[in-house]
Amino acid sequence: MKWIITFFRSSLGRKLIMALTGLFLIIFLMIHLTGNSLLLLNDNGEAFTAFVEFMEENPLIKISAYILYAGFVIHILQGISVWWTNRQAKGGSYAVSTSANASFFSKYMFWFGVVILIFLILHLADFWWELKVEGEINNEELYKEVINAFHNPVYLVIYELGMIALFMHLRHGFQSAFQTLGIDNKKWAPLIKCIGNIYSIIVPLGFFIIPLYIYFSNNN
Repeated sequence: MKWIITFFRSSLGRKLIMALTGLFLIIFLMIHLTGNSLLLLNDNGEAFTAFVEFMEENPLIKISAYILYAGFVIHILQGISVWWTNRQAKGGSYAVSTSANASFFSKYMFWFGVVILIFLILHLADFWWELKVEGEINNEELYKEVINAFHNPVYLVIYELGMIALFMHLRHGFQSAFQTLGIDNKKWAPLIKCIGNIYSIIVPLGFFIIPLYIYFSNNN
């Protein structure tokens, strides 16, 4: 048991946890985007509300939600830990890789993550906190809350900046997760890179377009 604790405290162990939690969050993003896409339907939020109620009432989804919360926290804490370890090892200057071939996305992945964290706190305070903790809104009212938020130009800009940071973070993070797990070998690397590039563009772009469509379609 001691060796397990020692392993997960090591640099490799922390990166492994980052990879596993990152992949779990990648799956969550696809589910979240599916729900958000229902906002585009001209049905006064019926499909979106039904989706939210399904997510709320399904026992497996409820269990997954707690795993998701834990995944977010662990991913954030481990990201900070890896950043701090790398920073100390490099004498106070942070970079994921010192290689001359290191991409822009890998060099500044941590800081994109910081922007996402700030966005996430604001995003959760607007919707999750009111729905789950304070109980000020219910599932039926959530649709109107989201639509109203996307009509707010300040919130819209913050949301879009968060999605740009998500794109930047995923560009390196997707492939890096598979590399940490040892799957990114010569045989699978091109396929993983291709899937990672497609995912890191399509998913953030989907989140990016939805609020813009709602804002401009309802303000013309």
